Amino acid sequence: MHPVSFDAAETYEPDEGWRRVSLAGSEAFSFEWFEKPPGHSSPMHDHANEQVCLVLSGELTVYTANDAVTLTQYDSVHLAPWEPHRVENTGDERAVGVDAFAPGRSFDFWTDRE
Repeated sequence: MHPVSFDAAETYEPDEGWRRVSLAGSEAFSFEWFEKPPGHSSPMHDHANEQVCLVLSGELTVYTANDAVTLTQYDSVHLAPWEPHRVENTGDERAVGVDAFAPGRSFDFWTDRE
């Protein structure tokens, strides 16, 4: 067993107000809790990992090259490996969610980007 206390977990802030917290996981899968301020969008990006994004509160719009979907509380979306996407808080309040990745990944994905 490998418990991870939320308050002691590794935290990363790629942009001001966009906070990510690394939850329990492994090389096979990883979970990241996140919060995004209103109006914030990640850049368009892709990665080798499958991703499921689950919205816990607020509103997020997920854009791909050919589509967009707006998610609200408890909605989720699956993104295939290498599917270009960006995630924007299109609501008026802070959005909170959890991302699951398979295989697992670390914050190096963001910290090693140019």
